[in-house]
Parts: sequence; C-alpha cells; structure tokens
Amino acid sequence: MPTRSNYALLAEQLTNQKIDIETIKAELKLLHIELPSWGFGNSGTRFKVFAQDGAARTLYEKLDDAATVHRLTGTCPTLAIHIPWDRVEDWSHVIAYAREHGLAIGAVNPNVFQDDEYKLGSVCHPDAAVRRRAIDHMLECVHVAERVGSTILSLWFADGTNYPGQDDLRARKARMADALSEVYAAMPDSMRMLIEYKFFEPAFYHTDLADWGMAYLMANRLGPRAQVLVDTGHHAQGTNIEHIVALLIDEGRLGGFHFNNRKYADDDLMVGSVNPYELFLIFHEIIGASRDPRGRATAQNIAYMLDQSHNIEPKVEAAIQSVMNVQSAYAKALLVDREALAEAQAGQDVLAANRILQAAFETDVRPLLAEAREELGAAADPIAAYRASGYAAKVARERGRATVSGGYTG
Repeated sequence: MPTRSNYALLAEQLTNQKIDIETIKAELKLLHIELPSWGFGNSGTRFKVFAQDGAARTLYEKLDDAATVHRLTGTCPTLAIHIPWDRVEDWSHVIAYAREHGLAIGAVNPNVFQDDEYKLGSVCHPDAAVRRRAIDHMLECVHVAERVGSTILSLWFADGTNYPGQDDLRARKARMADALSEVYAAMPDSMRMLIEYKFFEPAFYHTDLADWGMAYLMANRLGPRAQVLVDTGHHAQGTNIEHIVALLIDEGRLGGFHFNNRKYADDDLMVGSVNPYELFLIFHEIIGASRDPRGRATAQNIAYMLDQSHNIEPKVEAAIQSVMNVQSAYAKALLVDREALAEAQAGQDVLAANRILQAAFETDVRPLLAEAREELGAAADPIAAYRASGYAAKVARERGRATVSGGYTG
C-alpha cells in the first residue's frame, strides 16, 4: 500500500528531474474514463456465458455499479449505454437517477448485429429493407442521445462476408456510405459520430470496416464530426497501435478509444493486463500531441471508454482494476521528459531516447495515484476499499443470479 513517505520520496525524485508533481497530479485528476453498461452484465463467449451472482440485470443496476467504480476511482463520471439492451420507457427518470449517483449518460451505442435479419449484414446488407431497419435504429439512437444529453454516437458493425463471391465488395462500401451519410445528417451539431473498425470476426472472409484506414476514409467522407474509434483489441498481431494513434491525431480524426487488452485476438481482457507498455506508449503519443498546437485540439477531445467482456473475473472489480491500469499508464506517460527526449531525437541518440521512455514507464506511480485519488475524494487503493465495502455480497443477495445475458456474448 503506498504511503505518505512513498509520495514524498517520489516528489523529491521528480523534483530532481525538474518535474512538478503538483502539475502532474492536476492533469491526472482531469482524466475521464467512461464505463460500459454491458461490462456489468453477464457476458461470455460463443461457447458459454458464465453467470455471476449479483451481475447487473437492468440499466439502473448498471448505474449503481458504475457509481461504485466512480466513487472509488474518482474518474468515471459517465456510463456508455447500448440500445436496445439498455432501452427504457422513461429516459428522464434515468437521467435523474444517474445524476443522484454522480453520473451522466455517455456514448450511445446502436446494436445492428444481434438480430436474425442481420445475418448477412446491416447497413451493407443486399436487402434494402434490412438496411432501412438498421438505419432507423441508428436514427433512434441519435434521438436517445439527444434525450439523455450525450454528444457521442458510437458505431460498430459486424458487417462482412464469409465467402468469396458472396456479395459485391464495392457495392457494400457504397451502401455503408449512404447509410452513414443519412445518420450523420440527422445528428445535431453538438454530436460526434465515432466509427469503430475490427480486423476480423464475426465474418470469416472479409469485414466491411476492417482497419483504421477504412474507418478514416468513411469519416473523412462524412465530415468533421465523424471520427475514428480505436478499439485496442481489434488489430492483427504485432500492429503498432500507437503509430495509428499518432497518425489519426495528426489528421484530426482520432475521436475515441475502446480500451481493453488481448493476447491473441479480440479477447476483451482488462486493459493493461497483458501489455501495459503498449497502453503507456499510446498515452505518450496523445500527451505529446496535446503539447503541440497542431494536435492539441484533437488530443484534448478524445473520448476514453472501456469496452471489455468480464467473463470469469468479477464485474465491478474488473472495471476498477481496468481504470487503475489506465490511470497508471497515463501517469507514467505524463512523466516522460519531453525536452530531453526531443534533444536525444535531434541528436540521433537512439539509445538515450529509448531509455527516457523506459525511465518513465518503470517509475512507481502508485503513491502519486493514491494521493490524486484521495484529493478527488476517492480511495487510495480502490480494490482494497471495494473488497472491504461488502458491495459484492450485498448485490449478490439482492439481485441473485440472472439467467439472461446483459452484455456481449461474442
């Protein structure tokens, strides 16, 4: 457990490096990480959903869980919702309930992948009636977003084909462009459309939005309020995600993240659990761009969201640990000596430049994070505080074990 003496030692160390710990702490306290409603419900894989006692069954229970995470971490004031999973009759009641718990509704996510009609796609489907249904659902989500005060429509499509010759690939591209154009035109000026991509799955031959370049082309065609959403699990092995991040920021098209982690494919593991260095390098690129007039506006308007499938780990604890991992990577990226790094780069000192990044990554920032959380009124050690709170046992008694899924079963 970090102590005050640990914090004092870290402050002294950073002072010797000409880094103001109070400035770093102030930036840390501005970090906003959005929680996913579906992360609190029962979820699983195509093979099995392992139900958990106390897993959230309704949007209100998801708000209760999210409020607990926010109270303990101090940095999660919004909850992303998925329609129709989270559809309710009275949104005004949801807004009031969220506000009472210190929360607001965040990004709105349409579901155009689970119904039988979408077997061959949604907005790319060869049948105009199916495309119409998908578009109408996205338009409904625009109205929901307006109703709950959300400024983000977050889109992911399972559209693709399983076999060569199954459909005309260029025709599918045109259908998607037409659909997104209609939805984009219906959005108010205050709303952004974030377009997510996925390397593969569930289609086995081709995916209509398979990489960042395809998402970028679609966003660029639509207009300035359409941007790319980077899911950190949706890439081929070995992909340099931080490079993609840097390019999208430079083009003004990085809109947000769905944070998770993977070892092999789209595993939806807790962010930072497998490759924390990658997460650190992503934040290094973002913070560097935020210091540069060319990238500042984009870098400072990125939506940070979790998108994880907590299949075997406890739901609320997994969300807390993920948030802590993001806070840690962000704090370490803030500690990079950028002046020294620029000098090493200009001097073509490859080893020195790499050592500067390594030094920041290897810094134990736990005392800093504990101090920042306490100043936010949160817990110095959120996991320990959660386990001591009895919340898990309480909701298990009250909710029991739901027999239906409340999240992804991809």
